Amino acid sequence: MNAIAYVRVSTSDQGRSGLGLEAQRQAIVAFASREGITVAGWHTEVETGKGSNALDRRPQLAAALKAARKLKGPVLVSKLDRLSRDVHFISGLMAHRVEFIVTELGRQDDPFVLHMYAALAEKERQLIADRTRAGLAITKARGTLLGMAARTVQQRASAAQRAGESAAERAKRFAEKQLPYIKWALEESGGSLKGAAALLNKKEIPSTHGKEWAGRSIGIVARRLGLLAA
Repeated sequence: MNAIAYVRVSTSDQGRSGLGLEAQRQAIVAFASREGITVAGWHTEVETGKGSNALDRRPQLAAALKAARKLKGPVLVSKLDRLSRDVHFISGLMAHRVEFIVTELGRQDDPFVLHMYAALAEKERQLIADRTRAGLAITKARGTLLGMAARTVQQRASAAQRAGESAAERAKRFAEKQLPYIKWALEESGGSLKGAAALLNKKEIPSTHGKEWAGRSIGIVARRLGLLAA
């Protein structure tokens, strides 16, 4: 048996990255191999599946239908939602008199079975949406912040925490990062603070405040790091 394969993703980003397309192709190829089906052509679409009039916005699906009619074979898709998530759209496809085989479900003798699967899937999505809305309403009623409000509070808390850090703690963290450079400079200068500062400035290694090093600042940081006696 010869068949036409159809794969679809919903966004242009998914289309450019190939996200989801390759998995669909692999599922179709594996199914065709098991069932002894030859894939005579591939049609790839990057378009939403929403709406009962989606076929008008999906030229590749229309082309797949046309090719399948000419071939007198079925259209293979990996999952039912790659055709559509709309039960009316699925019902409309049945009127084209082209067999659709959903590899995830296996071949169905009665095309109406796909219509029932679509209706059940649509009902399940509605139930999930209803449960999600109810859960969000309960969470909001309890005073829990959601979405952007929650993120804003978290960001402000983080900023407050950062602001609450003492200058000494920030200076200590910076000094620890500079430890290898200061140790090297002191060794190279024979322990001379002024000489170490000159070496660090020559290497363009910034001081705590982003300025040039001075002997005094080298001494402060070196003592903080335990390189010099307090």
